[in-house]
Amino acid sequence: MTKTILRSAVSVLLAFAMVFGTVTIAPTRTSAGSLSTAIIGMFPKTVGEFSYADLKAARKFPWFTQLYGQVLPPKFRQFEQFLGSSGVDPNSQVEEIAWANISSGSADDVVGIALGQFDPSSVETKLKAQKVPSFEVQGYHLYAFGSGAAAGDILFVFFDSSTAAFGNRSVLEHLINVRMGGEETLLTGKLFPLITEANGNGIIWAVLDKDHTHLAMQQLVPQAGQFPQAAAIIGRLHAMIININADSGVDAHFQAVCDSVDDANLLGAAMQAGIMYRRYQEAQGNPSLAKTLDQVKVTPTGDRLKIEAPVSQEELLSLIQTKAFAAPM
Repeated sequence: MTKTILRSAVSVLLAFAMVFGTVTIAPTRTSAGSLSTAIIGMFPKTVGEFSYADLKAARKFPWFTQLYGQVLPPKFRQFEQFLGSSGVDPNSQVEEIAWANISSGSADDVVGIALGQFDPSSVETKLKAQKVPSFEVQGYHLYAFGSGAAAGDILFVFFDSSTAAFGNRSVLEHLINVRMGGEETLLTGKLFPLITEANGNGIIWAVLDKDHTHLAMQQLVPQAGQFPQAAAIIGRLHAMIININADSGVDAHFQAVCDSVDDANLLGAAMQAGIMYRRYQEAQGNPSLAKTLDQVKVTPTGDRLKIEAPVSQEELLSLIQTKAFAAPM
């Protein structure tokens, strides 16, 4: 289970952060892991999952480069190369990034904001010379990776010399509309109090609404479907907060907001049993993962279930070597 936890918290969050982070560049930040309300307020109210990564801080760690190379999906690596050809250097320019998932039918669309210091005029000149497809929306020029018409195409736009936005076209247009005052902001949404709680606690953090929490828990506790009582409790979860701190290793914290104190206690017991079973399974074939599982702590606290998953640098590097975080092809 911890391998899945780390894939969700580190692989998925870092992958999107580092990939889309190449889109733009960033201003002065208030403190490590902290995002200004002004940036949060640019996102639509309908956000179902909101995430943040302090890339400047993450790059200082010796495991970052190896982990980055493993989690980056091929499609996003191509997008990174596309941005590099336009004059954007992700390694020196991108410092912070916030992004959100918004449900769209059977899938999620992604929209985000990257922060830094860059030269929009120079980049746009290169994009025009390369005949990159562009679209005008409320006075802003959107540039496309791809034709700009396909469902999975990523577009990006510069707002100023310290802020740019990226995402699937429909949700990117929603973000622009929020910025122009035409739609309600995330500041008025149900997730905002939890975002305030998570903000500033970790180089990576995320907040998930009810639907996204259910999907995450299916990944974190895939065995839950075998236990009707645990599955029912997961179905009643309200939200989840993820905070990831780092020094020589990684320390991931998860908080599931349960429907009641009893639900938190029962789900905690089920997860403890699942960890013990998984540790037994991994003991012979994957001792590094088994050792990591020994350190996972599950603690019910009121109506919340808290999960701590610390991983030392040695354990993290060992997991990286076994391609525990490898992105799917």
